[in-house]
Amino acid sequence: MSHEMRTHMNAIVAFSFLMNRAGCSESEREDFCNQILTSCEQLIGLFDNFFDSALIDTTEISKADHKTHKLNKFLDKLLSEFRGVLQKEAHKDVVLVSETSFCEPIDIYIDSDRVFRVIRNLFQNALNNTKSGYIKIGYYFRDDQVTFYVLDSGNGYFKYKEFLNTDNLNESLNKYNDTVSAINLTLARKLIHILNGSIWIECNGLTNAGIYFSVPVKVSDSSDIKLNNYINSMIAI
Repeated sequence: MSHEMRTHMNAIVAFSFLMNRAGCSESEREDFCNQILTSCEQLIGLFDNFFDSALIDTTEISKADHKTHKLNKFLDKLLSEFRGVLQKEAHKDVVLVSETSFCEPIDIYIDSDRVFRVIRNLFQNALNNTKSGYIKIGYYFRDDQVTFYVLDSGNGYFKYKEFLNTDNLNESLNKYNDTVSAINLTLARKLIHILNGSIWIECNGLTNAGIYFSVPVKVSDSSDIKLNNYINSMIAI
């Protein structure tokens, strides 16, 4: 945790110094400013996940807050958010792909805030470990459960597997020095436990990762579920 904090703080200080030096061009200032904003965002995200994870361990957490949502629109909101992230120059070589398994939107009862948080954490990990290629986000419905997944063409499989299965996070961090990924997955696992769900990882190629999590849901009686004979895939650009 302290190493990651120092890294981002050092970046903020260094780029701030470079912005104020004589002869700094406008394009350089813009680039330095973007670097500072990125470091600030990552630092805030690190704090949020760390403190929320600690809060779950030390206080009584409220039960899942289920509300009605249209599942396809539920994912579209997240995909729109992620598209904005991928428009940054640093991620121009990464393509976002979405997959859905229903012809028409269905209404489900789900704790959207916590599910959103988990998917965001998994997306951030995929993005941090994928320099080029794709990140695929989708879901499928089976036996009163919705399974969401985030697949990527990066190199994080063995690291994610270690962080998800470890009982000693400090020991795992000595092996894989990636505090951000570790805290993201730790919080995701705790949130899914609150939702009475499960999370697991599968190898997607040699070192590519596929992380899945299932949560129980109730489908609205008004929803007419029509499963596709195939999964609809769409490149989200």
